[in-house]
Amino acid sequence: MWALDQAYAPRAERLLAETPATLLAGLAIGAAVAVALVDLAVLPASTLRVVGVTAGHGALLATALAWAHAGVASRIVAIALLALAASASLSGTLGAAAYLAPALWIFWLANRGRLEGLSLGGPVPARAVAAGAAAGAGLSFHLLLSATRTLSVQVRADHVGATLAAIAYDVGANVLAAECFFRGVLFTRAARRWPLPAAAGISTGAYLLRYLIDPLLPKSAELVAGAVFYLALLGVINCWLLAWSRTLVPGLVSATLFFAAYRTLGPR
Repeated sequence: MWALDQAYAPRAERLLAETPATLLAGLAIGAAVAVALVDLAVLPASTLRVVGVTAGHGALLATALAWAHAGVASRIVAIALLALAASASLSGTLGAAAYLAPALWIFWLANRGRLEGLSLGGPVPARAVAAGAAAGAGLSFHLLLSATRTLSVQVRADHVGATLAAIAYDVGANVLAAECFFRGVLFTRAARRWPLPAAAGISTGAYLLRYLIDPLLPKSAELVAGAVFYLALLGVINCWLLAWSRTLVPGLVSATLFFAAYRTLGPR
């Protein structure tokens, strides 16, 4: 009778439940083999760029799709599109446009109602998009102002092609994979188990670690400190946007604007 009198409270799933271990292991093994072949001069050094995008962003995006209960085929297609985009980007700016393919794939899945577990696919209030745009624009303005005044960088317009290629990479790989994983599923899962500040801390801490171990991140103390500050702020803001709006779209908008501003910076 006691059991009948008590309200049923389903237990939250384990934080790392349903991680696609076999797929992630395959990516890791493939990356290791490719690195070995590059060291042996069997493959060109540019292969490392393709491998890095495919294994790194592919692992994040595939895990996000698995945790959101998307099918195995959806994960494999996402990884394949990332690999194709990374390969095409080696040819220049036009090739980098292929990074739109992974983003369009996620949009298609969301439009089909298959990514509700990723907070994508439902109605998106205009005020939520506006909030994401305002957050991204405000953070971008602060970044450009502080970076150009305190560091030896400036806003440059003489490398438009390279800037557009980098933004395409952000749209279809960097921002897409990071927001889907760190906010869309990791923050959401953590928030079911712990208070929102703790969940945001877990999500943002993992987000920072992803960038701090990135070999492409400049290693000077000033740039690392700046990256930690802005990425931590972006992470917390995007966690709040998701908790408030119940959709991942504002965070995607916010992060895309921020990284687009970052891509305009270059040495004096």
